[in-house]
Amino acid sequence: MYRFLLTPRWWVINVFTLLAIPVCLFMGSWQLSRFETRVDTHNQQQDDASRERKAAARPLSDLLPVTAKTSGERATATGRYDTTHQLLVPDRRLDGRDGFYVLTLLRVDADGDAGGGKGVAEGKDGAGAKDGARAKALPVVRGWLPGDADDPAAAAKVPAPPSGEVTVTGALQASEHQGGDGVSAAGGLPRGQLGMISAASLVNLVPYQVYDAWVTSSQAPGALKPVPPTAAEGTGLDIKAFQNLGYTGEWFVFAGFVIFMWFRLFRREAETARDLALGITPPEPTAPTAPGADRTPDDAERTRSPSATA
Repeated sequence: MYRFLLTPRWWVINVFTLLAIPVCLFMGSWQLSRFETRVDTHNQQQDDASRERKAAARPLSDLLPVTAKTSGERATATGRYDTTHQLLVPDRRLDGRDGFYVLTLLRVDADGDAGGGKGVAEGKDGAGAKDGARAKALPVVRGWLPGDADDPAAAAKVPAPPSGEVTVTGALQASEHQGGDGVSAAGGLPRGQLGMISAASLVNLVPYQVYDAWVTSSQAPGALKPVPPTAAEGTGLDIKAFQNLGYTGEWFVFAGFVIFMWFRLFRREAETARDLALGITPPEPTAPTAPGADRTPDDAERTRSPSATA
């Protein structure tokens, strides 16, 4: 009764099932391992953040370029704020409230504690050797304010950056990119606003080089609130981590579905073979008849319209 398993059709079904099940289980296990890795990195980041709050800040040059390991570490840089290029970063949430970041560029010396030319983006004019060697700028998020960046009343609450030489200490962050949390991809922002904190977006706004990194200051003046550092991309319990967990369930469901369909096809084929062994044959499908084909000439005469008989 089970000889049908040796037919070419069932050879294909069996081979597909034997290959599909381990593939689904492997992919599900792989997605689960990625989620577990995210959990481990999240726990590691919590421990690192606790240690970093107690650890002394390190010079910016020691932490560049920004990696998953150096992201969030405390960095220090000394320079002068460029008061003519203070920018507002709209549509940023903090503690469940809408608001905006206040970003100011800190001009640092090339030979100062910012160090070297690591992580630097060229300026709009190609950043000539003399100007580019003398000064670069580090984007510093001085804090966050609630409200709309387009509202003059909210913008008026932004404290002016201090003049003279200052030393900034804060958490080092990698440049943002489109698709990141809070990043505004829409163009046409008003003058004085910035949608994405990155060297690529700042290079056309300032006449000097910009570090491919930024710092969120640990001390916010006036009405500003400090912006907490974010986890490096690809780490922590973000939405992608829970997507990995969802994909894990999907792959295991696919494996169960393959098994279910194999047993369903097998049972139907076995029942058909058993019926044939008992002499029970399935009814042959009848050809559909055209409408009105089974009507007699008298029926056709009675249904003829009066206009046709006139």
